[in-house]
Amino acid sequence: MTLGRINKIETFGSVDGPGIRFVVFTQGCPMRCKFCHNPETWDFKGKDIGGVEPFDISPEDLLQKALRYKPYWGKDGGITVSGGEPLAQLDFMIEFFECAKNAGVHTCIDTSGVSFRHADAAFEKFERLMRVTDLLLVDIKHIDEAAHKELTGHGNENILDFFRYLDEIKKPIWIRHVLVPGISDNDEALARTRDFIRTLGNVERVEVLPYHAFALGKYDELGIDYVLKDTQSPTAERVENANRILETASYTRWRNK
Repeated sequence: MTLGRINKIETFGSVDGPGIRFVVFTQGCPMRCKFCHNPETWDFKGKDIGGVEPFDISPEDLLQKALRYKPYWGKDGGITVSGGEPLAQLDFMIEFFECAKNAGVHTCIDTSGVSFRHADAAFEKFERLMRVTDLLLVDIKHIDEAAHKELTGHGNENILDFFRYLDEIKKPIWIRHVLVPGISDNDEALARTRDFIRTLGNVERVEVLPYHAFALGKYDELGIDYVLKDTQSPTAERVENANRILETASYTRWRNK
């Protein structure tokens, strides 16, 4: 049995996949995205912030917590694991989702894909996890390699490879793109992102998420410099422009399930 290191749980998530979701936020993430909403999840050990203290739990016990809320999920809901980076706790994720699928639960992972490596010794574990994963929420933080590294601290080559792998195995994905003025709100980069998405056959939804600085208080509490504190949210016109370039209205399969 592998214990999972968990930051927090939300029992009534409505924006983390289809239907109403039981959302688990794992602890630990190798990326340092400048616009991250959950900097308290970066370190695996974690820190108590806002009265929330990370905890360890077994897959079976976590599933039992989730199943208490199953009557509220309806036919579309289920469990979503976010973070942090869920794939950084691969063994726990496998055990947790295998338990969930045995209980007939819809499973979803919200991931950056940064941990994926085709040639890595853990690739067989990725394959095992994908067999019990129904949907992935993924984001293209920036299509340009150098800009992605500047924004997140990591390049994007293996992340784009992760997208291609998910396409190969026909695993459904929802793509989100955070629109940050001066960084990802760039017509050329948006067009390149659109062209990459067009190469994939497993995309059910594409969504533009306007940048906001709602997490600034967390950074202050943790003593972390928030480098985007002077960045404004994109205008409605720029959000509409991004939706047009990314052809978000063309991806409607998620509505028909």
